[in-house]
Amino acid sequence: MTVGSRRNAAGDRSATAGRGGSTRRWPAVVFAAALLCAPAVQAQVFTNKVVGKNNQEYADSLKKSVYPYALPIWGDKATKRGYDLPYSAGLSMQYFGQRSDIVIENLNVGFNGGTMHDLDGIVRFDKAKSSSDGISLRPDIWLYPFLNIYGIFGVSAASTDVGYGIWLPDSSGREQEILHLGTKVDFTAATLGFGLTPTIGVGGGWLALDMNFTWTDVPQLSKPAQSFVFDPRMGKSFKLRRPDENINIWAGGFRLAINTGTTGSIPLSDALPIDQWQASVDQAQSEVVKRNAEVDAWWNSLTPAQKAEPANIARYQASKAALARAGTFLENADQAVAHAGSSTVDYSIDKHPADMWNLIVGGQYQLNKSWMFRLEVGFLTSRTHVISGVQYRFGL
Repeated sequence: MTVGSRRNAAGDRSATAGRGGSTRRWPAVVFAAALLCAPAVQAQVFTNKVVGKNNQEYADSLKKSVYPYALPIWGDKATKRGYDLPYSAGLSMQYFGQRSDIVIENLNVGFNGGTMHDLDGIVRFDKAKSSSDGISLRPDIWLYPFLNIYGIFGVSAASTDVGYGIWLPDSSGREQEILHLGTKVDFTAATLGFGLTPTIGVGGGWLALDMNFTWTDVPQLSKPAQSFVFDPRMGKSFKLRRPDENINIWAGGFRLAINTGTTGSIPLSDALPIDQWQASVDQAQSEVVKRNAEVDAWWNSLTPAQKAEPANIARYQASKAALARAGTFLENADQAVAHAGSSTVDYSIDKHPADMWNLIVGGQYQLNKSWMFRLEVGFLTSRTHVISGVQYRFGL
C-alpha cells in the first residue's frame, strides 16, 4: 500500500466516526499533478563496429566507401574505420501506456487566495494511482556517430485515482479516521520535450544510455509538470536472411523522476458539488467539537500531579494543536461554501513515484534500414508500462 502522508503509529483506521461512500471530485483535481508523464523512448538503432572474419569483406567495403550524407558529423571518418551507420534522420510514432503508484505528501489547501492550511497528518492517503495512455511523435538526427538527439511531441489521456481519509485525535491521544473519501478524475495533456542517446555498438552488441526531459501541460496546474527519464539498455542484434533485416532484443532499466512540487487553483464549484462540500464540512466540524470536548474532559479529570507529567502535557498539547488546525481550516471552508459562486480552492502538494525504477525488456524487428517496429514492457515494481512504435529512417 502506498501512503503519501506521514502516519501516527497509534492511528486506528478501524475506529471511524463516519465514512463517506460517495465519490468526491475535488481531490482528484488537486492531485492531477501526480500524473506520470508519458515520455517517448527511441526505437533502437545504433552505430555498429563490424568485426569478425565472416564480416571482413563487408568491413573492407565500408572502409572504401564514400559516406553520402551530411550527418552525422564525422560520419565519413567512422565509416572508413569500419563502422556501419544507421540512416542519419528519422521519424517515429509511439504509443506509451503506464500505470503507477504515487506518494503524495505536504498537502496545503486554502480558499480565495487566503491563508494556506497545512493538512499533512490530518489528511492521509491510502491510495494514489496514476495511469496514462499517450501517442508521441519523435523526429531525430544522429549528430555524431555515437550520439542521437531528438524532439518529443505528444498527447495523452490520463487519470488519477485517489483514496484518502480525515484523521483527528481523540481523548486517548490516538488518531482516528472520521471520514474516508475517494475520487477519480480523467483529463488530457500535451507534452513537449527533447532527449539524447549516447550509444556504442560492436559486433551487433550494444549499449544505449537514453535520457529525455519533458514538460506536460495539464489544464488544472499553474505551470507545466516536468519529468526526466533515464533509460539504460543493453542488447544484441541478430541478422535475418535479407540484407539489413534483423531482430534486436534488449533489457535494462527505466527511471522516471517528476517535479515534486505542484500548485494550482480551481473554482470551488468545479472541485465538488456545493451540497457535498457542505455535508462534508458539517460532519467534520461536528467531530472537531466533539473531540475537543473529550480532550478537555480528559485533561480536567487529571490530578495536578498528572497534569505535570511531561507525557500528559505533550499528549494534550498535540491533540489540541491538531484539532485547532482542523477547526481553522473547516471554518474557512465553511465561509468559502457560503460564497460558492465566486470562491476558489488553492492547493500545493509534493508528490513522487512510489518506485522510480522498473525493469524493461524489449524487442525490435527491422525490415530494412528505413523501417523498424518495436515493443517494450516495463514491470517488477509498482510501475508498469508498455511501449510500441514504428520508425522510418532516411539519409540527411
